[in-house]
Amino acid sequence: MGVEQHELPVRTEPEKPKKSHVWQYLLVGLVGALIGGLLVVTVMPQVIVNKIASLEIAAPVSGNSTGNNDSSPVLTLTSSLSGDPWQVVVDAAEKVSPSVVCIVNTQTAYDFFGREYLRETSGSGFIITEDGYIVTNNHVVSGTSRKLTVFLSDGSSKEAEIVGTDPATDLAVIKIEGSGLPTAVFGDSDSLKPGQLAIAIGNPLGIEFNRSVTVGVISGLDRVLSVGDSYMRLIQTDAVINPGNSGGPLVNAKGEVVGVNSVKLNVTAVEGMGFAIPSNQVKRIAEELIDTGKVKRAYLGISFMDKSEVRYYMPNVQIDQGVYVVEVVSGGPADKAGIRKGDIIVEFDGRKINDAGSLMAYLAEKSPGAKVSIKLIRQNKTREVEVVLGEAPSS
Repeated sequence: MGVEQHELPVRTEPEKPKKSHVWQYLLVGLVGALIGGLLVVTVMPQVIVNKIASLEIAAPVSGNSTGNNDSSPVLTLTSSLSGDPWQVVVDAAEKVSPSVVCIVNTQTAYDFFGREYLRETSGSGFIITEDGYIVTNNHVVSGTSRKLTVFLSDGSSKEAEIVGTDPATDLAVIKIEGSGLPTAVFGDSDSLKPGQLAIAIGNPLGIEFNRSVTVGVISGLDRVLSVGDSYMRLIQTDAVINPGNSGGPLVNAKGEVVGVNSVKLNVTAVEGMGFAIPSNQVKRIAEELIDTGKVKRAYLGISFMDKSEVRYYMPNVQIDQGVYVVEVVSGGPADKAGIRKGDIIVEFDGRKINDAGSLMAYLAEKSPGAKVSIKLIRQNKTREVEVVLGEAPSS
């Protein structure tokens, strides 16, 4: 008898699942990313810098271009970008820093019980002549000063005397004894453009942090703000200006002083808004203070209202721009030029007048005897007159 054979099912041990290689892939990816990142950070900047350093920029041909000739003059950038891109700041700081001083003002003060004591405040300044004339802010040297002490870059200190002050522009000139002192050179503030390099040098919080250098750009020009006893046209910068920087120089890439650091907006919601007095104004005022001990003010001979005041006090007067002439001094410069009560001044020597502060600021930049053109509106017609400015009466 045959026996029917059946294949018995063979129970085999289930296969172990193969280990996933996902983590291996992730690890390789992370290592690759890390290496790539290091290459970008360390190698690419130098590659880019080298490329820029040899970059050729094609400029369009003006004038006698003919036919299909596409040849254009090529401007090659030969800057020192292949080196330290901050070297220009280093060079400017090294040029100006020796002339920057720390000024300590020892003043008389009184406590709650009327007892006298001495307190010290400090600020910055910079030497403009080899025999020791120093420019600073008026508020650095003002008050019941007992003594002014100037700390020089070589570590020495000297007592200073006040040559002259100008509260209207918050400028002052003081003098120390000396010869062959390091000096700063003024640049042309009228040639500044937004975006240009700006370097602030000074003594924030006092001599402990003397000759600190901060860097930014020229953020804006013609910012009219109230400074001292008047209005001024200022340079705006985001170079950090801290307490103690007042009176220090704002410097351009050439190591020239283009402004005197004076004001910082101290508002919680605002950062990086510092202001400097333009060097062209500083130079003129400093020269007058050295020569005569005072500053002569230009005089127009009118009283005027801002357009916002006119709308409030004179609602029947239509004014959308400029300032409204309320009164003209008989026989004064404006009167002689033909300016009349009720005129609306919209331009002063080529600059638009937006408000009373603007007119005051632009007038403050002029000297007695200067000729200026004034554009005004009278009975809806635009006129232009020339005024020879007088000298303001002494207050």
